[in-house]
Amino acid sequence: MSNVVVLDNGGGLMKAGMGGERDPLCVVPNCTARPPSSKKWLLADQLLSPAEDLTSATLRRPFDRGYLINPDLQSTLWAHLFTNLLKINPSSTSLLLTEPLFNLPSIQRSIDEIIFEEFNFKALFVADSPSLVHLYEASRRPYGLVSKAQCSLVVDCGFSFTHTAPVFQNFTLNYGVKRLDLGGKALTNYLKELVSYRSVNVMDESFIIDDVKEKLCFVSLDVPRDLQIARKHGKDNVLRCTYVLPDGVTYTKGYLKDPDESKRYFTLDDEVPSSHRGENDYIEQQDPTDKNQDRRTVDLTKNEFCLTNERFLVPEMIFRPADLGMNQAGLAECIVRSVNSCHPHLHPVLYESIILTGGSTLFPRFAERLERELRPLVPDEYQVKITTQEDPILGVWRGGSLLASSPDFETMCVTKAEYEELGSARCRSRFFH
Repeated sequence: MSNVVVLDNGGGLMKAGMGGERDPLCVVPNCTARPPSSKKWLLADQLLSPAEDLTSATLRRPFDRGYLINPDLQSTLWAHLFTNLLKINPSSTSLLLTEPLFNLPSIQRSIDEIIFEEFNFKALFVADSPSLVHLYEASRRPYGLVSKAQCSLVVDCGFSFTHTAPVFQNFTLNYGVKRLDLGGKALTNYLKELVSYRSVNVMDESFIIDDVKEKLCFVSLDVPRDLQIARKHGKDNVLRCTYVLPDGVTYTKGYLKDPDESKRYFTLDDEVPSSHRGENDYIEQQDPTDKNQDRRTVDLTKNEFCLTNERFLVPEMIFRPADLGMNQAGLAECIVRSVNSCHPHLHPVLYESIILTGGSTLFPRFAERLERELRPLVPDEYQVKITTQEDPILGVWRGGSLLASSPDFETMCVTKAEYEELGSARCRSRFFH
């Protein structure tokens, strides 16, 4: 077994496991939370326990807007991860760690200190997400364009922000990277505001609204038409869905009142996207009780709320941030700007090898909408081809796992001895960021 730990340390989730494996051993929230009824802070995997009621829980995250702002908290979470979940001995283990693009030197120094001085890891390699995504996709299709041209445009819609990054020969071209200050967290916050304004105050319910967003939101292909549908009443409004909040007694997790409701909109085009269909099957298995019929008639004293146009207005932010008063370009425009920053010879290849990764690309119809937005902005002689990773949340980790199992990985790392002799800045210059 490999003695390299691969840690994709995202603002929302930590994905960790051993190099050379296909899947990580654990995918856990990168935060701690304390429910109002408890004196104890829950860490990482403890937040995923079905028994825990996280209603109105106080949340603390080591990351803010994509950058590490609380190294002590991150260190606590890593200690729990390495000791209790991965059960490794750092002094005989190397670490491959992902970090955000354009990470600040002061943050890099504090990360190096934690890794080498607190945990005593044997060696460290730091990578950025786009290059690992590119590496994984190139290895999956050795005869495809990404592999042959050694070039791709990675669109990473993560928890804190969205990056469009050109990658050439496994290196991210920093001068071509464009950033949109919108990610999964901003979308969840926007949904909180909409629901709180229209029906029930959920401003403190991050976990519940995350769940609502993942189960019910989708990307609209025709916003004016969908806004018309959202104005209809009763059964004619195929967008309408009811979400029941946990009551803390019978149910500690929220759920859809009628899982079939969320599918009704997709029958308009006589086709439920497969990704969405699978999701809803999962929801039904997750339901606290199997008596679906009974639950639809139960009115838990209005401990529920309805969603209509919020379902598509929330992901719409990624394509139209200006509608929210943000002085930023939408995703399609970011991609065009990224490509235009690169050498003209790369333009046709980049447009034909766009790879989507990150949890926010999981919204149904995301790729289809992006292609529709992008096509009018791209010269006619170029093809536009968008690929969504088979698992956008694990794509970066799998690229890291592949790199960690390569024969020359150890020579790319910085060892503890080198760190002690040369210091953080000299060691970092090895990683070409």
